Amino acid sequence: MVALISKEFFLTEIIGRKVYLNTKRIGKLADFVIVENGPVPEISLLVVNRPFGYPSLQVPWDKVVMVTGNEIVIDIENVADYENKQEDHQIRLKDFIVDKKVLDLDDNEVEIVFDVKLVARDGKLYASEVDLSRTRILRRLGMRKLADYFAKKYPDTMLSWTYIQQLPEHIDSFKGHVKLKVLKENLADIHPVDLADILEELDQAQRLAVFEQLDDEHASDTLEEVEPRVQRELISSIKVERVVELINQMTPGQAADILDILPADDAKNILALLDPQIADKTGLLLQHHDETVNLFMTKGYISFLPAVSVREVWEQFRQVARDKDVIMYVYVVDNESCLQGVIDLKEILQADFDKTLNEIMTTNIITFKSGDSLVDVAEAFDRYSFRAIPVTDDAEKMVGIISYRDVMSLKHRFI
Repeated sequence: MVALISKEFFLTEIIGRKVYLNTKRIGKLADFVIVENGPVPEISLLVVNRPFGYPSLQVPWDKVVMVTGNEIVIDIENVADYENKQEDHQIRLKDFIVDKKVLDLDDNEVEIVFDVKLVARDGKLYASEVDLSRTRILRRLGMRKLADYFAKKYPDTMLSWTYIQQLPEHIDSFKGHVKLKVLKENLADIHPVDLADILEELDQAQRLAVFEQLDDEHASDTLEEVEPRVQRELISSIKVERVVELINQMTPGQAADILDILPADDAKNILALLDPQIADKTGLLLQHHDETVNLFMTKGYISFLPAVSVREVWEQFRQVARDKDVIMYVYVVDNESCLQGVIDLKEILQADFDKTLNEIMTTNIITFKSGDSLVDVAEAFDRYSFRAIPVTDDAEKMVGIISYRDVMSLKHRFI
């Protein structure tokens, strides 16, 4: 297995590192070749440029024995066996992906891929996400402090590779026709957070055309994620009946967030048409009358039994996460739905596939009851920096979760 100083890093951070054959320096890393044989591409080869006119090498990833902060060590018997191996159908990450366009459904440019995030699992290396963040340019230029400053105002925009169309077999690094597309038929697979980022970059006509292709559940989740300006524009452009359908699928806290940014008359008219239960709780929030966990709690969370393996979670995750409100945590429950532990999604991605959840879960858990005060919840979010907190009954059975976004966006109402 490869010895890695980190289990995740960015492509542009590793390109140019010195490559050693045992203790002898033989060149620099020029690129990676990927194969798309699963939900995310796997690194198959390293392209190593050598000095003094020697031909470049293509070294299989399984020949890499160590990757550190400034060097890569490989173990091959005969260097000549790995010379001049490039084939026409190869896809190189740096040459063919970085600085290429991400297009919308009508071939209009939405973003540029400024970097690719790499993640190591079980001795293999995968291209897990493309980085659309403009601050990545500053990092590539070595201006890390300036990039960190701007990142506070403009958070990183990452798009999972699972939402990218499969690349063509024959591509060229110089003609500029390599395009990463978000396809109409793939819209249902794009997570609402990622789709919200894309919608915010389109003009209103394009945005509405994409939004109207979504089913109600996906549209509801996406509407809740986009910024308030885009929320207002979308709501003003679609029929009020559909607005009501979308808001009816939200939690009361999410519904209150939406109605709170609308003109008072529009909010009042929509509230009158909502499902009575949703309308009652949402109205209470808007009037500042009720401040308990129950109003913000949602049952849209991911749970598994303790004996489930990391591999099983990885294989099932996309399917089980589709209709969930909170996907950044996996909650471990027993057969009676009693909470046993919690695992951050990053820990799932970094864990060995053969581990079971009860081996990696955190058992020291902060929980709340449905009648607890939102003031207490807000204080817990401030203190522990959680993104969601589970809600249990007196028997410690999971009854829902409360998310940071739902509570802290309305913090000024009750503190």
